[in-house]
Parts: sequence; structure tokens; C-alpha cells
Amino acid sequence: MTDGYQALREKAALIDVSGRGKIKATGEDRVRFLHAMLTNHIEQLQPGQGCYAFLLNAQGRIQADVEVFCFPDHFLLDTEPETREKLYSLLDNYIIADDVTLEDVTAEWATLAVEGPQAASVLAGAGIPAPKGDHGVGEWEDGVAAAVSLTGQPGFRIFVPAGRKDAVTERLKAAGAAAASWEDAQTVRVENGRPRYGEDLTEGYIPHETQVLRAVHFNKGCYLGQEIVERVRSRGHVNRLLVRLQAAGDRPPEPGTRLAAADKEVGVLTSAVYSPSLGGIAALGYVRAVHAKKGERLRAGDLEFEVVDAKPA
Repeated sequence: MTDGYQALREKAALIDVSGRGKIKATGEDRVRFLHAMLTNHIEQLQPGQGCYAFLLNAQGRIQADVEVFCFPDHFLLDTEPETREKLYSLLDNYIIADDVTLEDVTAEWATLAVEGPQAASVLAGAGIPAPKGDHGVGEWEDGVAAAVSLTGQPGFRIFVPAGRKDAVTERLKAAGAAAASWEDAQTVRVENGRPRYGEDLTEGYIPHETQVLRAVHFNKGCYLGQEIVERVRSRGHVNRLLVRLQAAGDRPPEPGTRLAAADKEVGVLTSAVYSPSLGGIAALGYVRAVHAKKGERLRAGDLEFEVVDAKPA
């Protein structure tokens, strides 16, 4: 058990996630445009608020996920490093006669995640006002703080000008945040059942299969991919679902390992880690809907996995 992992679980940890893509959207049509492109309700956001959303294609497949933060004169779109260029390009391709300007500001802003049970206390000690509510966002003298979590622990994301990164990092450490590695964060997010785009969420899946429906608003106007989302909802059934799994052992299988029931392939693991808290393996994976039930037992090679939650976090 590393110090960073223990801090994430018991205190507060600092994770440098500056590689995450940051895209600024300005222009008079920015609200209408993003509302028509993303799965969540952008038009109802007020400055200081935010939401989590997907960008789909016309076939309803997830092209990227994005944290959306609303400011008086712009939106900040925060996405995985792997989808920064893709998100920018896909959105830009749909700007035709709209008064919308996209700017990739990833290199200009550093991103620091403070997560763990004592995250709010660390922010207070560092003189950073903690935003209120899920996806709340607020500006302070050095940058922006947002109430979002990478790992599923209580947490905040701090955006600061790249030149201020080292100084703010030291402030957060002095307030009690211990440095955590990406591996520490990966372990805790899988323990908490928090899916990540590029691993558990990809363009091979539609929203209902992921069960991460906090990204979708079902009573908004038309958006890219909505026809498929509504068709699936009206039918009320998909063939596979993302679930949380656990197994005894200390050697997690590789992503892509097949899951079987009665010698028949019924699913695939997407993330698996050794969990110090569990003393075993925590995982996420897609299984056929009939097996997406708590207590269901599935095999992956020599390991027996149990479905411990029929939905991810």
C-alpha cells in the first residue's frame, strides 16, 4: 500500500492531471451549439454550474466524455488526454454558421486533482474556496476550482495557469495533500467502480450499455445521437451492461480478458486492479444482461469473479 493510495483512501491526495484536455468555447451561439452536440442539458446551466456529458455519433456510440463548466462568457470543456484532439475536431466540424469559437487551452492551464475524505479541508488550508454542489465551479485569484472527482472519492479539480502550477502544488502539499501517482488513482477509481473513457467507456458502446446515465438528460431537445438513445430507452433492453466485479487473488487479468459462465463466453473485463483494501482484485467489465446481477459468478481463466454491483458508480 503506497502513501498516495492511503492518502486517497483516508486523507487527501494530490494528482497531477495536467494532460487532460481543456477546450474553451466562446461566442453568442455557444450554449445552443453545445446543447445540440452533447447528451446533457447545457441550456439550463448557469455560471458556477457544470455537468458531465457524452459526445455521441449519429449511431449513438460514445466518442468522448466531457466535464462541462459554465462561466459568464464561456464554457470550459475538460476531457481525457486521449480525447482532447478528437473532441475538438468533432465539435469544430459541426460549426458552420454558428457564432462559436473553440480554443484548445490545454498547454496554458495545469490541472491538479485533490481527492480523498479530507479534500475540502486541504482546499480550505490552501486558501482555495471549495465550490458547492456536484460540478460546482468557482474562480479564485490563481485559477478555477471545480467539484468533480477522478477516482470516485470526494474531490476537486484545480485549474491554474501553467506558470503557477509549482506554487499552487506546494500550497496544497503544505495544507496536507500527499502526492499520489496515476497508478494510485487508477486503483481507487476501479475499487469505487468509476468508469474511465478509453478503458471502460469507448466508441464501441452506447450510453445505456455503460449504465452511466448521469451523462444523459432524457427530456432535452434534439442532440447528436439522440434518436438511438431514445430508441433504446423505449425498448428498455440492451444485450450487455457494465458491472463491478471482484475476485480473490493478487494478479489482475489484462483488459480484454474474457468472462465465461458454464464454459460460454458472456463478457469481457475492461479494467482490473489489485485492491489493497479488498485484499483481492477489483474490476469493471461488460457482461450479457442476463448475468448482470449481484452475486452472479463468472470465470476469467483460473479466477472466479463475482458481480458485486450490477451498475458502475
